[in-house]
Amino acid sequence: MSASFPSLPTPAPASASVVETGPVETGPSASAASTSASDSTRTPVPTDVPAPEATDAQAPTIAELLDFVRRTAEDAELVASLPLDPEGRTWLRLEGPGGSEAWLISWPPGTGTGWHDHAESTGAFTVAAGALREHSLAARLPTAGWTTLELSEGIDRDRHLATGQGRAFGRHHVHEVLNESGHEHAISVHAYYPPLPQIRRYSRTGAVLRLEQTERPEDWQ
Repeated sequence: MSASFPSLPTPAPASASVVETGPVETGPSASAASTSASDSTRTPVPTDVPAPEATDAQAPTIAELLDFVRRTAEDAELVASLPLDPEGRTWLRLEGPGGSEAWLISWPPGTGTGWHDHAESTGAFTVAAGALREHSLAARLPTAGWTTLELSEGIDRDRHLATGQGRAFGRHHVHEVLNESGHEHAISVHAYYPPLPQIRRYSRTGAVLRLEQTERPEDWQ
């Protein structure tokens, strides 16, 4: 099936900006960032690093999510079973480790997600076929109370992920994923824990990021 989601109400307008306070690495030692609101208050927020591993013994760690998507992406029979639609993305729900939510997703040429986050869920994804481009932000955004943010310089990250390559991310990770190929489908495996409570979708014009809608599980399941 092709993805199609209804628009939902957004929070009341607010204004804030994400400000980088130092060099940001892509690994687990990334530095801190802060937000600056209209009242000039400053609240530290973590940068784009995986959240601490779950303390619940039954919950999968980020490393386990990444291992799962990598192993699943190597299952050629499963990957080949996903129907491909030239008009839009298709997907297959999988059984992830430790009660996580997992998906096998196809990407027709030229398609993408748009900017979004995964709320309180950590996650991982790996490319099983083709290649994907990920644009992401190296800082977490305020979780509520705004509709428009002005992003600071140097906050953008860009990754090209070929077949067999993937990545993990922490809570409130904001990104967009694209298949930039003009002729080839891409297929990827994704896992999230806890199962996605919501997805917030954004539009972006230059340095301005605007919250457009919030989706709940009933919108995509």
